[in-house]
Amino acid sequence: MEKTKKQNPQMNQNQSENTNLQEKQFEKEAMKVSTVSIVVNVLLSLFKLLAGVIAHSGAMISDAIHSASDVFSTIIVMIGIHISSKKADKEHPYGHERLECVAAIVLAVVLFATGAGIGWSGIEKIISGNSSSIAVPGMLALAAAIISIMVKEWMYWYTKIAADKIHSSALKADAWHHRSDALSSIGALIGIIGARMGYPVLDPLASVLICAFILKAAIDIFMDAVNKMVDKACDDSVVDALQKCIYSQNGVLGISSLQTRMFGSKIYVDVEIEADGKQTLIEAHDIAQKVHDAIEKEFVLVKHCMVHVNPYKGKTSEAEVSEKEK
Repeated sequence: MEKTKKQNPQMNQNQSENTNLQEKQFEKEAMKVSTVSIVVNVLLSLFKLLAGVIAHSGAMISDAIHSASDVFSTIIVMIGIHISSKKADKEHPYGHERLECVAAIVLAVVLFATGAGIGWSGIEKIISGNSSSIAVPGMLALAAAIISIMVKEWMYWYTKIAADKIHSSALKADAWHHRSDALSSIGALIGIIGARMGYPVLDPLASVLICAFILKAAIDIFMDAVNKMVDKACDDSVVDALQKCIYSQNGVLGISSLQTRMFGSKIYVDVEIEADGKQTLIEAHDIAQKVHDAIEKEFVLVKHCMVHVNPYKGKTSEAEVSEKEK
């Protein structure tokens, strides 16, 4: 016996309206955060570019390019979140959540290309071996690096808090983009200070360091998005919490199978529970209904839950499962 989201029409309508309202609120929150990110990044990029040119700092110019790429990345995030928030339709009966992962993958590719370009530029300057021709950065570049670190770290926390609130992988990727920018600015700061102390080659070395941070962030974002697109199972902590929730429902005597998969930012759950085989179909249905409702109430990211009821075989009681785990 399987249990999906078939309840009385009024309850289904209310749940659908609540879900649509929640998704609209999430999209509104994401768009607000992304708009702030674009405005701040544009201003910060122009400031760092100007400071890099005037103060003769290659590391600061590289950092400005990185910040400018953030603008393009945030636009991709906005498009991805907007499309992924669309309602399910005939062609996409399970929704559009995975398109947010596509946006995150595009973001990762752009980030990787940006980092590779910055790194290659720094390596070329180092290989040339003519350190004396590298101009010593001025105080303006030093001030710009410090301001950039503070602003980008604030943007990281501002975006990350919103991403955690609405469970958005694309927005979380954008947050880490800000953090990588803050870290790269630290690299630029080190390079500028070193260059002013009489080691101008440290400025292009800082560009290479910036490259390493950017490439690491790009790979992490890419892998996270890919995992969510290939139906990766949820973490053990989520599975354990699901088991605890299921066993807490009256009538559940065991769990034959519990499978989870990530679908974009959402979770799909398929569970086979065991109940007294002597019960009527209606009684078994009621148990499945309780399990279904409890999972969706406790786990807000669960979009779809399928519950199948098997007759109890006396093999998978909660006590026995706990004993096996020990």
